[in-house]
Amino acid sequence: MAGNLTRDEARERARILSVDSYEVTLDLTTGDETFRSTTVVRFSSSEPGARTFVELAAPRVLSASLNGAELDPAELFDGERLALPEVAADNELTVVADAAYMRTGEGLHRFVDPVDDSVYLYTQFETADAHRMFACFDQPDLKATFELTVFAPPSWTVVSNSAPDVEGEAVGEERTRWHFPATKRMSTYITALVAGPYHVVRDEHDGIDLGLFCRASLAEHLDSDALFEVTKQGFDFFHDLFGVRYAFGKYDQLFVPEFNAGAMENAGAVTFLEDYVFRSRVTDARYERRAETILHEMAHMWFGDLVTMRWWDDLWLNESFATYASVYCQANATKWTDAWTTFANVEKSWALRQDQLPSTHPIAADMVDIQAVEVNFDGITYAKGASVLKQLAAYVGVDAFFAGVRAYFQEFAFGNTELKDLLKHLEAASGRDLSGWSREWLETTGVNTMRPDFEVDAEGRFTSFAVLQEAAPEHPTLRSHRLAIGLYDRTDEGIVRRERVELDVDGARTEVPALVGEARPDLVLINDDDLTFTKIRLDERSLATVVEDVGSIRGSLPRALAFSAAWDMTRDGEMAARDYVDLVVSGIDGVDDVTIAQTLLRQAVSALHNYADPAWRPFGFERLSDRLRELLTAAEPGGDLQLAYVTALTSSAVSDAHLSLLQGLLDGAITVDGLEVDTDLRWTLLRRLVATGKAGEDEIATELKNDPTAAGQRHAAGARSAIPTAEAKAAAWDRIVGEELANAEFRSVLLGFVEPGQADLYRPYTEKYFAQLAPAWEKWTGEFAQTFAEFMYPGGLVEEATLERTDAYIAEHSPAPALHRLLIEGRAGVERALRARAVDIAAGKERQEDRAS
Repeated sequence: MAGNLTRDEARERARILSVDSYEVTLDLTTGDETFRSTTVVRFSSSEPGARTFVELAAPRVLSASLNGAELDPAELFDGERLALPEVAADNELTVVADAAYMRTGEGLHRFVDPVDDSVYLYTQFETADAHRMFACFDQPDLKATFELTVFAPPSWTVVSNSAPDVEGEAVGEERTRWHFPATKRMSTYITALVAGPYHVVRDEHDGIDLGLFCRASLAEHLDSDALFEVTKQGFDFFHDLFGVRYAFGKYDQLFVPEFNAGAMENAGAVTFLEDYVFRSRVTDARYERRAETILHEMAHMWFGDLVTMRWWDDLWLNESFATYASVYCQANATKWTDAWTTFANVEKSWALRQDQLPSTHPIAADMVDIQAVEVNFDGITYAKGASVLKQLAAYVGVDAFFAGVRAYFQEFAFGNTELKDLLKHLEAASGRDLSGWSREWLETTGVNTMRPDFEVDAEGRFTSFAVLQEAAPEHPTLRSHRLAIGLYDRTDEGIVRRERVELDVDGARTEVPALVGEARPDLVLINDDDLTFTKIRLDERSLATVVEDVGSIRGSLPRALAFSAAWDMTRDGEMAARDYVDLVVSGIDGVDDVTIAQTLLRQAVSALHNYADPAWRPFGFERLSDRLRELLTAAEPGGDLQLAYVTALTSSAVSDAHLSLLQGLLDGAITVDGLEVDTDLRWTLLRRLVATGKAGEDEIATELKNDPTAAGQRHAAGARSAIPTAEAKAAAWDRIVGEELANAEFRSVLLGFVEPGQADLYRPYTEKYFAQLAPAWEKWTGEFAQTFAEFMYPGGLVEEATLERTDAYIAEHSPAPALHRLLIEGRAGVERALRARAVDIAAGKERQEDRAS
């Protein structure tokens, strides 16, 4: 993996250096593989005569000079770093290089649109890839101003962090010049360049110039009104909440091709995965997710860009705050007022899953180097951290929380901070000492489990009630929690809350005297309103209520919490997978929130693949598919749930009858009132037919001919990789290790290779996978190496042999910490699946015996 700056190196460099400015000149007209990069960086040193280095990843350094003295690249440049042998008090470094365009989504990425052969560029620098475009001190606490000059083809638009003061000035017949004046001080990882014949729509709000960009071939699908609406709502809300105006002038949002993440918070030039430009119909859940992403990146303009972490140890605070603030804004300033339900159902589920892996880490993690950082963009850093911040806001009071945040922004604008700097202001605003809270929640690992413990009298009233708190033996911390307990009864209006008690829970047992004398309800819901980060358990009667009638629970959040409790119990081996599937089958028609419905259906399919007895699995898929077919027929024509049901059916269909339905929908022989089988749904239907052997190369080629776009190419690549033959797997493997795929197609081929239900086909590649790990980790970029290690892990082989082979590899090769983490995470998934399958197998045998008797 290229480049791995350590924290100690960064600290030492920050101790002796202060960076003033960068002047970067890029010539993007020099060819298809490289571009000319010229950097002039001015910096000072507190220790004249010290030796240091600047990062640069480039095929060739043409020249370099420090304070007028030439530096010899042959002696001082190793392909990733240029040594600076003796710095002065004040310095000017000039580096001229031919840097490489990337196809991995890192550095300056180059994409050719198959529709019109247009070339599009964009940058992605987090965590430390700015030095793939220009020579720099690539760490967050060496902030500087950035001035940029770009030479580009005449048809291109060029975008950077600041608004240009020279736009498309002709320089000869084949080049134009763009100039972007110096920015305010910012970190290297949030600088940006986007260039190409992008389609643009502009607007203005509250004195801020707004821009939306996408490829020309996607322009007809850019719903600019909806995007601008959320953007404007976000600015109004955050300006009022944060008390500091947006600091970076204009605000462009650019939807770019082959993007690895959801979005990136480049100051004033936010890049997004272009899949957020919806070319086919999607459910409201996707619009809600897009809005959250827009608001997440906007929150970063303050928390991350205006005030930036000193080192990546506080990455969690960057991402957790943006996640918390985006959902808070979404719930209070947009039409998605149930955003906290989605948070509980999606983000929190991700956090709980991550926190139970052997690789779990404290929220405030120990980031020793860049490789450690790059595998920490996880459910702890984003979702658990956001859950804990939500809890902290409840603990100190929301008003005090944001008063502290406002003071923090005002003191540290354009600077770098650590966690203690934020806590100082939160303590001042709230009057609370947060040192104990920080130790308990930020410096420990693992998730607690809460369950009710009570006794009732002959009339069914509580004579005692307590909350029991548990911790896993390997993570034994019991924490202080602020939570609510809800008592829910069956009524003619559904299952509604009768009583709510809010309290502090501390230690293994907390008595709740306020509930003594209350009638036992049909549902006891611990952590009602989702105030704390914990798993919850249901007592026997409450679980029966959920299984029998979960759809009758009034309110999306308590319903989501009940489902989440059942899913946690399934993953933990306390509930058989077949029972969870039955719960979804029986309760899904009562779920009118499409986000929850889609999550539940995905979890039911996952339970069948991973946790169910393989012998019972076909019956489970048949039962789920039968229910989905009924729901599809009965759903509101053209509604979101109709689309959710047919999409889920493409994951669950295994019988000839259900696959014939999919085939009929694809070829038009079967129609469902209101269901439009558009481009992306056609690919989804075809993928299932291909994976089950009902379609093949001819059908893929025909579909690609009808959709010769970048998305179509990705769909086709994934479908070909999912063809259930040994020959298709061999061809896919050759493409995976051939190092010729761009990042987006690489992921598509990987996912097709490990198509669920095809474990026997990829079983022969287990040894090849382990053999490829070391060369991939050594030679490939971080993004490719990590994606390969994670996606291609043989997690579908749920058997002891997979655990043994993983253990043997780790023992023999002592892989790098980041790779070791990915391997033990994959191993943990197999181990959990083995335990859950054993529970499901036992449940099946028990029911057979009951029927026999």
